[in-house]
Amino acid sequence: MLVDSHCHLDRVDLTPYQGRFDDLMRQTRSDGVGHMLCVCIDLEHYPAMRTLVADHPDVSVSVGVHPNETAHDGDPRREPDSDELVRLAADPRVVAIGETGLDYHYNQGDLRWQRDRFRVHIDAARRCGKPLIIHTRAAREDTIDILRDAGARDAGGVMHCFTETWEMASAALDLGFYISFSGILTFKNAADLREVARQVPLDRLLIETDSPYLAPVPHRGKPNEPRFVRHVADQVAELRGMDVEEVVAITGDNFFRLFAQAQREGAAPG
Repeated sequence: MLVDSHCHLDRVDLTPYQGRFDDLMRQTRSDGVGHMLCVCIDLEHYPAMRTLVADHPDVSVSVGVHPNETAHDGDPRREPDSDELVRLAADPRVVAIGETGLDYHYNQGDLRWQRDRFRVHIDAARRCGKPLIIHTRAAREDTIDILRDAGARDAGGVMHCFTETWEMASAALDLGFYISFSGILTFKNAADLREVARQVPLDRLLIETDSPYLAPVPHRGKPNEPRFVRHVADQVAELRGMDVEEVVAITGDNFFRLFAQAQREGAAPG
């Protein structure tokens, strides 16, 4: 089954679908995508996102606060606490905690708040028994150190939209994490990343779009959609010398093994 393991359906551009979300979903299924994980980035918009996908059983969701979420025009983002995340994760459609992690590229100065937020998510994931979705940028050492120190191995998870080195991938794999590649893998300047993708064990490999961001070639520079995950599968197949349908089957199996609560035929609607 072709699975988009990380997307933001509530942010996808619906202009080509005359603003109709159901039409987007029909086109996505028509293009062969059998399941999607719609990832939360803040608690303010989570209820609307959850409502948006409620009638689409082939969509699972996560809950968490992105490391880049801070105040916007004086409107502070609500900080999560472990109890709230655990409570929200009791919803059977919630299969993961996140996305969470560290991002030192967009944030400067004293970032203890970001590390504290990361630890809160790890604690919640351990308590509720659901895996973590990790965002990391320009924070390799601190990300791995916190994952180790906070016991993230107990929860497991995925390093999403991976763009880092083989050394970091290897450290994450040692902690039991999966590695997910996005459309960046198709970019002309991503030769080093393609080398990493060749080395990740097939049973720990996932593919994603991170839509509406990072559209793969040949759609680069345009709004991304979950159906474009096929191009990531094509790139992985080329890199690994495999048939693309084998990549689709393996990455789909990997997804449902990691996110064990996600249902292959869709979770119960509601």
